[in-house]
Amino acid sequence: MTVFVSGGAKICKAGVAQTLAVKPARGGKRYYVATMIPVDEEDRERIRKHVADRNGLGFETIECGADILSCLQYDTNSSFLLDSVTALLQNIMFPPEKNYEMDLDAAEKCAEDVALFAKSVANAVIVSDYIYSDAQRYDESTECYRRCLAKIDRLLAQVSDTVIEVSAGQLIFHKGGLPV
Repeated sequence: MTVFVSGGAKICKAGVAQTLAVKPARGGKRYYVATMIPVDEEDRERIRKHVADRNGLGFETIECGADILSCLQYDTNSSFLLDSVTALLQNIMFPPEKNYEMDLDAAEKCAEDVALFAKSVANAVIVSDYIYSDAQRYDESTECYRRCLAKIDRLLAQVSDTVIEVSAGQLIFHKGGLPV
């Protein structure tokens, strides 16, 4: 089962996703796929908070800032929580080794790889930030990033069994229902 969870930034999507990822594991392995590569103290604090929130839930953390398909070396019959597509795309699309120059080919590959990951594991809960719908106009690279993220999110919505939007503390189901 694949569950796609989206919503605004910093609105507790991770907490919802954790609950959903624990349920289908039923005593099996639980992997938390951490995609954020911290660049400042705010990032490191967010990571500490997420780690504390997962404490006692039985997740093994997989640090995966770029090559999401490398996670397929783990037990694919387990439950995976990928948090988040937003950070993963940023890492891939603006790689530090290329001096943060935008790489559109890498963004396209990221979309394909995330969809393949979702199809290749028994249970996946995938989190993304809904950052592409406001009316504000940004610089060209930010607009391109937002379009690429929207494309990945649409693809994930297609391949997922359940699509949930988290808004104002409410779960809005766009496809499917709660995993049993």
